[in-house]
Amino acid sequence: MGGKPQSGPAERTAAPGPGGSHHAEGADTEHIFGFTMGSDIGQAGEIELEMENVAAFGKRDGRYNTLATLNQVKYTLSDRFRIAPGFALGAQRIDGVAGFDDRHHVSFNGATLEFRAKLIDRASAPFGLTLHAQPGWNRVDDGSGLRVEQYGAEFAALFDRELVKDRWFAAFNIWYGTGMTRAHATGLTAHDSEFALHGALTYQVKPGLLIGVGTRYLRSYDGGGLDRLSGEAVYVGPTFSYSLTSTLGISGTWQFQVAGHAVGDGRRLDLDNHERQQAMLRINAHF
Repeated sequence: MGGKPQSGPAERTAAPGPGGSHHAEGADTEHIFGFTMGSDIGQAGEIELEMENVAAFGKRDGRYNTLATLNQVKYTLSDRFRIAPGFALGAQRIDGVAGFDDRHHVSFNGATLEFRAKLIDRASAPFGLTLHAQPGWNRVDDGSGLRVEQYGAEFAALFDRELVKDRWFAAFNIWYGTGMTRAHATGLTAHDSEFALHGALTYQVKPGLLIGVGTRYLRSYDGGGLDRLSGEAVYVGPTFSYSLTSTLGISGTWQFQVAGHAVGDGRRLDLDNHERQQAMLRINAHF
């Protein structure tokens, strides 16, 4: 994957960069920042298989562990546009957590369709910018494991910049998500939304190996249009990206909630809307 327009054969056969993809500028920024995303979308005609596993751990009491796995096939239609259909799996192990049913559950959760459009190419501009949109449908709630009918979408602006050539990279994201959930057990319908700011900095130790740090500021709302704030949280943690081969890469992060609060709760951290820890491991194969 990569964002630089194709030129001559010498550029197209450049050495593999982070994430296991051939690209002209030597670094594929999409997945080198953990939860934060870079602006690269791949070269025209490229196909990528991706498995993204996001785990969440810890509430105020009891035992709380969840895993959400999104599997996607990404196809880059042009140097500026990519589509990616996908399906989601989930698992929960919840015991003795206030407000949650005890649950040990593995399920097929739903489906998504991602669109990405690159507006500014960082190879020919001071920074890169890609717009992201992903509508989706879920039949099981990721956080609780309850049977639901859930429709939603997320939107993002993904900025990145190469600070020092082939060494230091930075990214900044603005995210907005909204959704409607109807619980099967009660028939009740709820709307919620989230606003988030992501930032990350990473260093290329050697070709194909990058380590860094990422942070996120999350605000959760009741209502689909950022209507009533319900809580906020700040996460920080290390990131990594490693190319196993020229076409296969892994990347991930482990982040800890270091600040936050839920509305109406004076205790430290927001453990009503978020978890103590969130981790991600992503596997990508390029063709």
